[in-house]
Amino acid sequence: AGRSPALHCPSAGVSQVTVRDALNQALDEELERDERVFLLGEEVAQYDGAYKISRGLWKKYGDKRVIDTPISEMGFTGIAVGAAMAGLRPVCEFMTFNFSMQAIDQVINSAAKTCYMSAGAIAVPIVFRGPNGASAGVAAQHSQCFAAWYGHCPGLKVVSPWSSEDAKGLLKASIRDDNPVVMLENELLYGVPFEMSEQAQSKDFVVPIGKAKIERQGTHVTLVSHSRPVGHCLEAAAVLAKEGVECEVINLRTIRPMDIETVEASVVKTNHLVTVEGGWPQFGVGAEICARIMEGSAFNYLDAPAVRVTGADVPMPYAKILEDNCIPQVKDIIFAVKKTLNI
Repeated sequence: AGRSPALHCPSAGVSQVTVRDALNQALDEELERDERVFLLGEEVAQYDGAYKISRGLWKKYGDKRVIDTPISEMGFTGIAVGAAMAGLRPVCEFMTFNFSMQAIDQVINSAAKTCYMSAGAIAVPIVFRGPNGASAGVAAQHSQCFAAWYGHCPGLKVVSPWSSEDAKGLLKASIRDDNPVVMLENELLYGVPFEMSEQAQSKDFVVPIGKAKIERQGTHVTLVSHSRPVGHCLEAAAVLAKEGVECEVINLRTIRPMDIETVEASVVKTNHLVTVEGGWPQFGVGAEICARIMEGSAFNYLDAPAVRVTGADVPMPYAKILEDNCIPQVKDIIFAVKKTLNI
């Protein structure tokens, strides 16, 4: 509430920044701040990144800090994990998280488990980042959401930004963290501009890992989401507000560790819960939230069963009309809210 006047007052230092530029800013600032930080991945250097996230960084920092790799995820991820064990702070980019499957042995067996298996003697400060989930017209092998997969594994932290502020703050926090962090971005958000305050654009700005953000206050139903569907939830909330239904929209920001306290406090207030995600339904992020609410004290405040809105339980089709029907749309969220409120 204290920041709300800034959102409507350009003179307060608020400016429009795309998610792409916010990520670029974060990488630039962290490469400058700590000489142990370096970026590696396919096309990240001379080509400025497949999605132009690393634009200008190779020219500024050179071959030792921004490194083009062969198309060999297992190879360059292993190099990055070894570098982290040796005291560097690598940022390892996957061109899409679907291809992290090639390197999942390095991510889980090498990065996630080593600190525990070494009784804390070996830290692995590494960030695995890149686009996650469905883009547009790229079919099944480029469209899987890995939030539930990586969120399942102890030893990892998993973050999933929505806005430019999320993207910048979470990437900086992830690079500075001494644990392996998986950062799941969304390709369709890269070009989307969001308002960023002067504070969010400062070099000291970080978003704490493990803390959700209430994007909209409401009293009738709690909508919990992460990544691109947060925007869909806000759109649905705007439509429902015209019908007298006030949705509280929670942007998880972090998948692991999950800020279930913020969700619980909201459910105690609204008495209804709808989770929204782009991933598959079985063993998903929404399933975990529903289970945690059911196991905790907030369960006694629910006036109706929690409802999940998820991607369809199929590999992503290529055809646009089928793809649209596989990804949660605003109308699906509105339908779920009305179902849980029995209206």
